[in-house]
Amino acid sequence: MILKQLSILNFKNYEDAQLELSEKINCFLGNNGEGKTNLLDAIYYLSFCKSYFNPIDSQNIKHESPFFVVEGHYQKNDKEDVIYCGVKKGQKKQFKRNKKSYEKLADHIGRIPLVIITPLDILLIIEGSDVRRKFIDGIISQYDNSYLNNLLAYNKALNHRNLLLKSFWINRNFEQESLDVWDEQLVQYGVLIFEARKKFIADFTPIFQKYYTKLSQNQEKVALEYRSQLNDENFNAILKKTIAKDRANHYCNTGIHKDDLLFNLGKLPLKKFGSQGQQKTYLLALKLAQAELITSISGEKAIILLDDIYDKLDGKRMNQLLGIVGNGDFGQIFITDTNLERIPAILKIENINFKSFKIKKGIVEDA
Repeated sequence: MILKQLSILNFKNYEDAQLELSEKINCFLGNNGEGKTNLLDAIYYLSFCKSYFNPIDSQNIKHESPFFVVEGHYQKNDKEDVIYCGVKKGQKKQFKRNKKSYEKLADHIGRIPLVIITPLDILLIIEGSDVRRKFIDGIISQYDNSYLNNLLAYNKALNHRNLLLKSFWINRNFEQESLDVWDEQLVQYGVLIFEARKKFIADFTPIFQKYYTKLSQNQEKVALEYRSQLNDENFNAILKKTIAKDRANHYCNTGIHKDDLLFNLGKLPLKKFGSQGQQKTYLLALKLAQAELITSISGEKAIILLDDIYDKLDGKRMNQLLGIVGNGDFGQIFITDTNLERIPAILKIENINFKSFKIKKGIVEDA
């Protein structure tokens, strides 16, 4: 799937922008704060129906404007898809494919596979387990729509169960039969999610190791450890065992919403023992492995967004990265940089086709 044309109206700092794009690599170049990352976010919107950086749609409308529109013209073989996203203050978001609105936004996820790499990826290492669960869920949801539906159903059941526990505490009563209804749903959907996550880790780890080795140019072993309460015990039994704690805390203390993904260098935790260079390489390898896995399963090459990657890598590893993403194994590439010459010079040396755009105060010009 190739994004041939991107149109933006009143999106973030852009009043109006029309871009004719290269099928290979596109460079968005300019100083910080000019709007380079906002272009990447517009492309992200067209894949995930939301912003990567600010999930509140109305806050992505240009200041003092009543609405924003992001539209992309994609080409796959001889067919064209037009994806439209429109947000108007006080109204429901409109998301359309070829002028037809989706009944559920979840139905669009995975249609245009995409991976974004940004300096914010460091949050995967330093933040809590919820960030790493979202990382896993975001990958699987792109190639398995049933997984996304199971996740939505699980979270709905979890919310109802927590509300029920809170009402028991407020009203000073308890009805096990009412709780059992939601326990059954948690188990039903939770087990499916758990099995999908386990399979994902098994399939993903060898690909991840391959890219870490390429980028680091050594044979250092890396490991991903999926930690879940369901690894050790039946989910239904866990829920029964912890009911007293759930009643005392007024929320569910166990389940796949407590899962975590541990990042290790050998047997040591990356967060504590990894150098800054090792952490950057680790994160980049994670995202490249994500792109390859999605591509291999979906049969559709993933678009890759690279935001300020010189913040992540030294010149040597930067050259290695551009060589990897430019070899044709991945889909269309979009890169931002503050230096107008740096990335184009590397791409010319590597003999990779590309197109450059100069970005200044929300204005886009061919560079």
